[in-house]
Amino acid sequence: MTPALALLAALAGGTGACAAEMRPPPGASSCSGCHAEGSAMGVLAGRPEAEIVGALEAFRTGARPATLMNRIAKGFGAQESQAIAAWFAAQGSR
Repeated sequence: MTPALALLAALAGGTGACAAEMRPPPGASSCSGCHAEGSAMGVLAGRPEAEIVGALEAFRTGARPATLMNRIAKGFGAQESQAIAAWFAAQGSR
């Protein structure tokens, strides 16, 4: 956690909603490995939420062919996909 985020978490009481919103939702860590800054797969942070949700759904249903993402996306339900997409979309505004 950066010093600025640590300060915000401390000011919010460390356990409040603000601190919880800073943590990625379960499953987001499986995205970060391939979609890191400078990766060939492209960065997810700051992309529109609807775009990420749509891509996950397309991979999950097979509408968008893939070698790995289709298997990863099948592990996420609709609510998990929405939470992951919302978190990554918000990362561009920080």
